[in-house]
Amino acid sequence: MKIFTSAQIHELDKYTIENEPVSSLDLMERASKTLTRAIMERWSATVPVVVFAGPGNNGGDALAVARMLAEENYQVQVYLFNISGHLSPDCMANKKRLQDCKRIKQFVEVMQEFEPPYLNEGMLVVDGLFGSGLNKPLAGGFASLVKYINQSPSEVVSIDVPSGLMTEDNTYNIRANIIRATVTLTLQQLKLAFLFAENQQYLGQLRVLDIRLSQEGIEKIDAPYTLVEERDMRSLMLDRPAFAHKGQMGSAMLIAGSYGMAGAAVLAARACLRSGAGKVTVNSPRRNLPVIQMSIPEAIVQCGSEETMFTEPVDMDDYHALGIGPGLGQSEQTAIALIAQLRRTQCPVVVDADALNILANRRAWLQQLPKGIILTPHPKELDRLEGHSADSYERLTKASNLAERLQGYVVLKGRYTAVCCPDGHVLFNPTGNAGMATAGSGDVLTGIITGLLARGYKPQEACVVGVYLHGLAGDLAAQELGQESLIAGDIINYLPQAFKRIKE
Repeated sequence: MKIFTSAQIHELDKYTIENEPVSSLDLMERASKTLTRAIMERWSATVPVVVFAGPGNNGGDALAVARMLAEENYQVQVYLFNISGHLSPDCMANKKRLQDCKRIKQFVEVMQEFEPPYLNEGMLVVDGLFGSGLNKPLAGGFASLVKYINQSPSEVVSIDVPSGLMTEDNTYNIRANIIRATVTLTLQQLKLAFLFAENQQYLGQLRVLDIRLSQEGIEKIDAPYTLVEERDMRSLMLDRPAFAHKGQMGSAMLIAGSYGMAGAAVLAARACLRSGAGKVTVNSPRRNLPVIQMSIPEAIVQCGSEETMFTEPVDMDDYHALGIGPGLGQSEQTAIALIAQLRRTQCPVVVDADALNILANRRAWLQQLPKGIILTPHPKELDRLEGHSADSYERLTKASNLAERLQGYVVLKGRYTAVCCPDGHVLFNPTGNAGMATAGSGDVLTGIITGLLARGYKPQEACVVGVYLHGLAGDLAAQELGQESLIAGDIINYLPQAFKRIKE
């Protein structure tokens, strides 16, 4: 699913109007019917409704919804805010239609002074003040109205976007001046801001409503952001030849685990094996040898000369992918060995955890990284690499810029993990759940992506398929075990089911 910017949303509306063809007013009527049905599915006609409509097309949607609810015997009060004395043409047309509707309980057009209605428990507020076109924080009377609505006990349904929330960048927004919806009914496509953690408090339950905008227009517009879907995965999955042998399935190297952190190496290696790699070798300090050998008999263990840390780069001539960083430690000797390893490795590389922190402390080394490299930071690791970010949008922008600068991939982990590509595109992953917020989950992801790279997936495909499988395995585990008790090893245990679900 493409995720459009506010400008592209307007472009898609225009394309639909010109090419369906359909008038803008009829398109608004179509959207409003869909919105009204969704409201009626949740709230019965016994619930009093108060509609707040702004002067633009979001307000036009709200006025049309008010009329349609009234025609279904809902008790509806409507407040249209026309402070500037100018309504959009479609909002004006719906104002006239509303005034002709005899079933509206009350209609007030607010030009100057406004006495807000009493909002109590058991009432429904329809928020149609401002939609996807908003480009600055709410202020003045509108900010006061938003605060009044938020302080009331009434439930709130927002049309398209909670008023006050901008569709992309809310870095400099005034958070107190954003509607906190019970339900957000967004039209046709998700908005970028909906994928950020700090904005969830405004959305409530989110539903995406299909209002039949032009499919041709959707395909033609080149969106910078995409939410991947299961059908995308099916087209990316590699077949396993019937006559395959382990040598053809790829050989992966994992450099992981300092003394006391053997578990990180074990988790990454188990995940790598479960991702289809033909052979997996784990390079870890000598003191980790018994733990790794006993925990993963299927893996080859290779030890350096040091007892407790990684200090020497390894020969990668016989390997197809390298994963480096889980539990690695950050000693000076390890740091020097890391950059030497990255400079000399010719196959695809996944860099995670302590390897990222080493690079964050020596940022000049970033320019020495090979093209096509994959970095898998969580938000704090990205902040260490690129500086503190005020919010998720700023952090995503920095991650995307880093991917372009390195000509590699930055997998920014989170609820909607973002795969930032060197061409500027960002692919968001929909799978996963809060139970996966547990130690070792990132080590598992490193193992999965490394295994897919060894198996023959190209870097972008390995990232996208890897994060999807990782989240899907976590979802399957949570269905069976619950989120509270989920541990990283459970994600690995459910990887086979995740592969089966996509392939079958």
